[in-house]
Amino acid sequence: MLQYPIIDPVIFSIGPISVRWYGMMYLLGFIAAYLLGRRRAVQPWSPMRADQVEDLIFYGALGAVLGGRIGYVLFYGFDRFLQDPLWLFRMWEGGMAFHGGLLGVFFALILYARKLQQPLAAVCDFVAPLAPIGLGLGRMANFINAELYGRATDVPWGMVFPTDSSQLLRHPSQLYQCFLEGVVLLILVYGFTAKRRPPWAATGLFLLGYGVARYIVEFFREPDASLVFDWMTRGQFLSLPMIIGGLAMLAFSYYRFYQNGQQFSPLSSDLAGTAGHGQSSAQASKDGAKSGKKAKTGRKDKAGGRNKISNQKKKR
Repeated sequence: MLQYPIIDPVIFSIGPISVRWYGMMYLLGFIAAYLLGRRRAVQPWSPMRADQVEDLIFYGALGAVLGGRIGYVLFYGFDRFLQDPLWLFRMWEGGMAFHGGLLGVFFALILYARKLQQPLAAVCDFVAPLAPIGLGLGRMANFINAELYGRATDVPWGMVFPTDSSQLLRHPSQLYQCFLEGVVLLILVYGFTAKRRPPWAATGLFLLGYGVARYIVEFFREPDASLVFDWMTRGQFLSLPMIIGGLAMLAFSYYRFYQNGQQFSPLSSDLAGTAGHGQSSAQASKDGAKSGKKAKTGRKDKAGGRNKISNQKKKR
């Protein structure tokens, strides 16, 4: 067995204010998404400029936090919410759900895409590679808090978590999720989007990748008290629509792409670039015409001068 590295969930405290690892990981995830987003904004097919990424992260963060909290309350603690509705607002007591956060971010992106006047698909595909870093850091925070640990096991890397009342040797499932949802998913989606892809393809791959990773890890994670169909965990049940939707989105994306003769529909930024290029070409044509006119006039002037001299000689 491996010894669990006990880490204080509180980084430091100043009076009544405490800075916790859980909040810090969220902050680092948003910072990483911001830096990566600015880097991706230089791609020719990017739906936004680098200076617009800051607003994107604000919209996304708001959607993730509100959606994550509301999703947790509805998916995992609805009975408690009915008994104590104000529990929804006591976020410091813990409780965030990824699937709720995903829905929150999606609604936030709908609003931001309208603000930018860009296709929703382009904005969602832009965001897809930005999410895995935050997901991985969030799972690391779960590990530091010794929460959401795995099932009992006898594997050599099993750990005894201090928050486990039974003190059993368990899978460090938070680290499994950190690796699959953070590292593997980042490499997969970021590498996929290094080239321009059809609309919704990157989003579909993200949904499929996360759904499969989460479904697999749920076999090693301590299941929720209430199972679906007496064998499926709530996390697996909520991941199934992601897997099915991701596959359907990828299939539809490439079907439409090949139906259109493997041509991309231009974004607003593409149209602006094309218009600028067209204006430059038109201006160049005008300048060329002017130069040709001047050259022609110059030739006429020279010819006229030579004729004058010739006539004067004849008169002499």
